Amino acid sequence: MGVGIKYRAEVDGLRALAVLPVIFFHAGFDWFSGGFIGVDVFFVISGYLITTIIISEMDDNNFSLIHFYERRARRILPALFLVMTACLFFAWAWLTPSELKAFGHSLIAVSTFSSNILFWLESGYFDSATELKPLLHTWSLAVEEQYYILFPIFLLLTWQLGIRWIVMLLVMLFVISLGAAHWGAYTSPSANFYLLPTRGWELLVGVFAALYLKYNAHPRSIGLNQALSFLGFSMIVYAIIVFDETTPFPSLYALVPTIGTGLLILSAVSGTIIQTILSLKPIVGIGLISYSAYLWHQPLLAFAKVRLLGETSDSLLFALCIASLLLAWISWQYVEKPFRNRSAVSRKFVFSFALGGISFFLFVGFWIDNSKGGLKYYSLENQKIFSRFFDPGEYVVKRHQSIILKTFNKTNSKKNILIIGDSHSEDIVNAVFEANINNIYDFSSFYIPLACGVLFRNEVLQNKNLTNDCQNLSFYNDDLQRQMLTADEIWIASSWQKDDLNYMKESLQNIKSINNNILLFGRKYFGTISPQLYLQNKHKLSNADILSNKDLENFFSISNINKSLHGIARSLDVNFFHTQQIICDGKDLCPNYFNGDIITYDGDHFTPFGAATLGAKLKNYLSLRED
Repeated sequence: MGVGIKYRAEVDGLRALAVLPVIFFHAGFDWFSGGFIGVDVFFVISGYLITTIIISEMDDNNFSLIHFYERRARRILPALFLVMTACLFFAWAWLTPSELKAFGHSLIAVSTFSSNILFWLESGYFDSATELKPLLHTWSLAVEEQYYILFPIFLLLTWQLGIRWIVMLLVMLFVISLGAAHWGAYTSPSANFYLLPTRGWELLVGVFAALYLKYNAHPRSIGLNQALSFLGFSMIVYAIIVFDETTPFPSLYALVPTIGTGLLILSAVSGTIIQTILSLKPIVGIGLISYSAYLWHQPLLAFAKVRLLGETSDSLLFALCIASLLLAWISWQYVEKPFRNRSAVSRKFVFSFALGGISFFLFVGFWIDNSKGGLKYYSLENQKIFSRFFDPGEYVVKRHQSIILKTFNKTNSKKNILIIGDSHSEDIVNAVFEANINNIYDFSSFYIPLACGVLFRNEVLQNKNLTNDCQNLSFYNDDLQRQMLTADEIWIASSWQKDDLNYMKESLQNIKSINNNILLFGRKYFGTISPQLYLQNKHKLSNADILSNKDLENFFSISNINKSLHGIARSLDVNFFHTQQIICDGKDLCPNYFNGDIITYDGDHFTPFGAATLGAKLKNYLSLRED
């Protein structure tokens, strides 16, 4: 903690309470549905410890930014560089060029303390599954590093004003940050989750705890301490068990684990039951290695899921969680501890090591990006395969962008078609262009994320308290309503889910009240396929090779959804296009490839070949319908 600052074993125990839920949450265990709040606990602890160190040194007139950043470099960089180096080998061996290129971007971002900004900017349609990103978890380190840059400077500039003014300014920042977080949770959830302005208030909870304990003692009443520490502990446990990915976060909900952490820091003192529990040697031991455990767990889980195509059993996931703790102990013992020893590792070496490591990972990151994820080192045939099938780039939306709510030309004789939906509607747009159907009909399109209400159910239509983004991408868009009225037919395609079926009938009825001519597209799913498997077996693949247990579960679920969609459409006299069966020539299931070409790159979004395949089938369907 620093010279002159009393060590508190229970704070290390609190770190264990933070890191274990995060690890088990990322492993996917349902009983830790709110385990992500462990990061918020870490933020409070970090705010408390850093503030305690800085204000103690400022009181003694011996605070130095150089010393401060030296301590941060000793604490953060050695283990981080070790994990990044280990990730390099597995990334090169197992990731596809597009995935490797994204990994290169993350190396650059981590090296420049901006990975939270990168993952915020990437959180869109083309973002690969977050659970498959080896360095995704470094976003929280970036938030803390940005705080480490700004907060000491703030204290240096305001210290002469006195603690009272500093506290007043911090309270103002706290209120602004918390307010922005609660607002952002509903309006810009991705930015809200990743960025410092809406996370800063969590660090400030720890700052306030540090300021209070600097100038006041812990509560003296053992009964009060027992009650407050138990309350704080219960608030954290409650959040871990009850919160889940649907909880708006961070928002006012985040006050539960953060205030709980603050209460523990203030009241879990000697003599309390919670302090005794948190100070147990095994728990403190996990707390001591918590930073390294946090660093190791995500790469282990991500690379395992990449290698095994997501087919990871609970027993394997639990073993990987344990492995992250074992690796954490090794890196703590042989990397973290030695670098913290100032007599063994000089300041000059620490800064040289930091500069060298940052430069190295920047170089590697830019090299990976420049080589397109190592694509140019594959054979020409395999380059073609990767670029066409596993690196879709902007293919899915490029045509859609050109016809977003394009005004129909009423002077020609073409039928006007409006395509509405999420990324699956973008697949339809690509199919239209691949088959030159756009030469026969005039098309306009509009993208509505399913979460924003592509299903025009009454509940959505009556609720105008949508996020700003959803307001612009919803039924309330006046331009969309005009296009719906003037279109000769409306095509609707989306990633329909089981829960959506409850609202399908009223949704279609609402659309029919505007335009009675509707073509509803069913769901499609062909199973995932790994690039490695494809390259090794592309001439002898069978369904059994490409359909994992998870794929089969997804297929049967989507097959049942299609049956229900077809029944609802028929009851309302709505045309239904059974995408899956039409591509599969009447079957419910067919391979994800024809004649060596892959239909979808992720199971349900088309490659160029897949779009062309659907386009030809759709063109024939429309021709028969016109006849």
